Amino acid sequence: MTSLEILLGIAFGVLAYVCFRALLLGFFTVAPNERAVLTSFGRAKRHGNSTTLDLAIAENLTADDRTRYVFPQLEVIGPGGPYFRWPWQKVHKVNIAIVTSSLAYDPETPGANQNGTVLDAVTRDQLNIGVTGQIRFGVSESNMYAFLFGVKNPIAHVMGYFVSVLRERIATFKAPADTTSITPALPEDLRFEGISINDLRKNLNLINEEMDRECQTSEARYGIKLDSSLITGIDPPPQIDSALAAINTAHNEVFSDVSVAQALADQRIEESKRAVEIQTMNAEAEVEPLRWLAEQLRLLRESGPDAIPGYLRNVKLDLYQQAKNIFLTQKP
Repeated sequence: MTSLEILLGIAFGVLAYVCFRALLLGFFTVAPNERAVLTSFGRAKRHGNSTTLDLAIAENLTADDRTRYVFPQLEVIGPGGPYFRWPWQKVHKVNIAIVTSSLAYDPETPGANQNGTVLDAVTRDQLNIGVTGQIRFGVSESNMYAFLFGVKNPIAHVMGYFVSVLRERIATFKAPADTTSITPALPEDLRFEGISINDLRKNLNLINEEMDRECQTSEARYGIKLDSSLITGIDPPPQIDSALAAINTAHNEVFSDVSVAQALADQRIEESKRAVEIQTMNAEAEVEPLRWLAEQLRLLRESGPDAIPGYLRNVKLDLYQQAKNIFLTQKP
C-alpha cells in the first residue's frame, strides 16, 4: 500500500467520522418538561441586548441588587425536535418541572440536618428548635443564564439562601399584637414576654407568607423560582419538652391570675365612679332648694325695702297656723 493510499484512507476516515458526528449525532430532541440552550464554543446565543432587568421578575430587587444581578436573555429551545447542532456546539438541557423537597435538604451534604428531615434553628429566647416543612421550586425560563452559568450549584445556593432567611426570621420573630382578643389589655408594667416557640407555632401562616415574600427575588438572582414554602412543624428538643410544658402551664396560670386581678380592679374602679356620681347627684339635690330660696330673696329685695319684712311676716303667720303652742316673751 502506497503512502498516497494511506493518506486517502486517513482522509476518508476523518471525513466519515465528521459526517457521522455531525449528521447522525448532531440531532437532538427536547422533552415536554425540558428546555434547552445551545452554546457555540461556550457562548450561548442571546436575544439582542435584553437583560433580566427588563422583566417583571426584577421588580422586587433593591437598587444594589439591580447592579449585581444583571443577566442576558438567552434563546431558549422549547419542547420538540429533532433539532440540529454542529460539533462545536453543546446542548444544555434543563428540567423545568416543579420539585418538592424538604426545607432541611442539603444538596451538597445529603446526610446533614438529620438526613434532610429536620432543620435546626434558634429562637429569640435562645431555644434550639427543629423545623420541618417543604419547599416547592422550579427553574425559571426567563432567567436560564443565571441557572446555567451564573452559579456553580444553583440548587444548593438557593436552598442555602432560603435556610438563612428562615433562620433569621425565626431568630427575630415577635408575635403581632392581638387586636381581636376579648382579654383585657394589661398595663405596660404588668406585661411580660411570651415564649417564642409558642408565638411561632401560633403564627405559622404568617411566617409562611413572609417567607414567600422574602424569596420573591430568587428568580432574578439565581434563576430558580420558589413556588411556595410550607412550614409544618416547630418542635423543641425532646429532652426539654417536659420543662417547656411546665413553663407553658405556669405562664398560662400567671396570665390567668393577672387577667382576673385586672378585671376585678376594673370592676372596683367602675363601682367607685358610680358611687361618686350618686353622691354628687344627692349633694346637688340638697343644694338646689337653697339656691331657689336665695334667688327668691334676691327678687324680693329688688322689689323694694318693704318686700322682705312683708315676706317674713307672711312666713311667720304660716308658722303660727301650723304650730300647736306658741310661747311669747315679754319685753321688760
